[in-house]
Amino acid sequence: MNRHQRVPEAICDKRANIARLDIEAMLLYYGAEIPEGRGSRVRIALNGVRAVFHRPHPQKETGRGAVASMRRFLIEAGIAVEKES
Repeated sequence: MNRHQRVPEAICDKRANIARLDIEAMLLYYGAEIPEGRGSRVRIALNGVRAVFHRPHPQKETGRGAVASMRRFLIEAGIAVEKES
């Protein structure tokens, strides 16, 4: 399993502290467009789904809330599937 496949798995497992750069690299791998927004905002478009996220700062890892939001985004975009509890 390559790095770009491990990141969505970590997101779906709701793990925190995933490196922001790993998430952005994974999104680009799957064909996302990531234009810069204002300040720490980034706009992401993937498979017809659009969202705005904030880059974490000063830390480089994402927190639980951002991971949960990214999980919902990936499910809507068809990259990840919702795991049964």
